[in-house]
Amino acid sequence: MAERRMFSKQIIDSDAFLDMSASAQSLYFHLAMRADDDGFVNNPKKILRMIGAADDDLKILIAKRFVIIFESGVIVIKHWRMHNYIRADRYKETAYIDEKSQLSIKENGSYTLNGNHLATTCLPDGNHLDTQVSIGKDSIGKDSNSTGTAVPKQPKRFKPPSVDEVRAYCRERKNRVDAEKFVDYYTSNGWKVGKNSMKDWKASVRTWEKNDLVGKGGKKVSFQDYDQGEPVEYKGIDLLAEAREA
Repeated sequence: MAERRMFSKQIIDSDAFLDMSASAQSLYFHLAMRADDDGFVNNPKKILRMIGAADDDLKILIAKRFVIIFESGVIVIKHWRMHNYIRADRYKETAYIDEKSQLSIKENGSYTLNGNHLATTCLPDGNHLDTQVSIGKDSIGKDSNSTGTAVPKQPKRFKPPSVDEVRAYCRERKNRVDAEKFVDYYTSNGWKVGKNSMKDWKASVRTWEKNDLVGKGGKKVSFQDYDQGEPVEYKGIDLLAEAREA
């Protein structure tokens, strides 16, 4: 196995990458440095604890699609082939053939899950990343359909927004919602509204806007409980009003 690893500035200089916390960025570099020649890592949690990162750092990497995680717990660096080119005489194929068979390569060289495999994450149930169909892409593993028939599109699933998307929507509405705090908060709780999976992040932004829940941390926030008609104090960010709107 090759010992050297490289990183594409196209990825690590992107706003999506730089918007992450320093600890999440550090975890990404450590995972990539320890990946095999196909970009797979079989012990992400061990690496996480070894460098003192938090579980939320891995959740953020998954939510922002910098890594793909499989049911086995193995992960793969999504942009591995954009980062690295390994000479044939030094290349050693990954031992995780089953996981590799679930991937295709996009035109830009990044990995994507085949259309017949659901993306799994270590986040709470209900926060699955959207699935993609491998039509028009080169399969790097077993064919999902040996007859060559196009795989039907899967129902559209909720896709967590990026900080830039939230920031643009907040700018459009001219509110004071902190886009980074919004994304970090819902990434840490699995993109849930109350006990339910989020369906419309823009509705949640509007709830934060209405209640002016902007960077107050643990400070109590007063706002109107529209069902009861009386002011009610909630500590931090309460999801009751959100659940009604969603």
